[in-house]
Amino acid sequence: MLYYFLSIAALLCWSGSDLFSKMGTREKDKNSHWKVVFAVGLMMGIHFFITLIGGAIIDSTVGVDGVTKVVASLFYTDFKIMDFVYYLPIAAVYIFAMVIGYIGLRYIELSISSPICNSSGALAFLLCVIFGIFSKDDITTTTIIGIVMITVGIIALGFVEQKEDDEVKQARQEMANRKYTKSILAFLLPLSYLVIDALGTVGDEYLFSDSFIEKTGIELSDYAANSAFELTFFILAVFAFIWLKFVKKDVVFKGNRELMFGGICETIGQIFYMTVMFSDFSAGMVIISAYCAISVLWSRIFLKEKMSWKHYAVIALVIAGIVILG
Repeated sequence: MLYYFLSIAALLCWSGSDLFSKMGTREKDKNSHWKVVFAVGLMMGIHFFITLIGGAIIDSTVGVDGVTKVVASLFYTDFKIMDFVYYLPIAAVYIFAMVIGYIGLRYIELSISSPICNSSGALAFLLCVIFGIFSKDDITTTTIIGIVMITVGIIALGFVEQKEDDEVKQARQEMANRKYTKSILAFLLPLSYLVIDALGTVGDEYLFSDSFIEKTGIELSDYAANSAFELTFFILAVFAFIWLKFVKKDVVFKGNRELMFGGICETIGQIFYMTVMFSDFSAGMVIISAYCAISVLWSRIFLKEKMSWKHYAVIALVIAGIVILG
């Protein structure tokens, strides 16, 4: 039961990150994505240093086996500096995808971008099969159905978005007090996130595969990999602060309360996600993978985003595919 509630918590946190990051993004602010990077990287950096200190204390007292998985996810890591070097390429790919996603928040509704971005798991699975990381025996009828639903849904979503009448689009955007221009770029940004994030997942799977460990002798724990990711994001947050403050002469903290909430939600969601993945609660991934459905709900309630019935139909198809694949 504990891991069920943690799965729900991760779902709510990550959907909250979507919402707050969108709320804190301004369409005319060309530096908005750097502000999101700073907020998320700052919070992840804080958690990194907490686990660094906690890891040293836990290792010197009871050891990681002496604490629960929840406590370990919150306060433990066995990170070493070389882990940062080993994981850097994968962390960079993941973060690059996230930055593209943050840029996309200025150009397209959250209701559309979130389901697209969260479909990367389908592409990652296919790539892992193609590259031989996963066995073809892993492809089941359920897997095929989920991937087909996601693919068809994304293609249909792009078609609906591009074919929608300009006057209808403008009318529904006025409710949310946001203006988006119809452009290929707006749709390509979340699609780019999908592809790049999938490549990061493939790299992740390969790094932890038996064949890679046998070839290189490099073996990272999940704790170390997550810490390496958080440290990479923190370094980028430092760069974002310098870029905004001293190069762009822009504000960093003022008026960015929503972005800070987004960073907190993203980091806490990551912690709960790790805890669930370390457990044997197999339904956890299915629950968490549906968080984009809650993002769509939040966007309708708080952002006043109103889609046409065609949008909702294909979005529901994508979300259903994500859940089935999960």
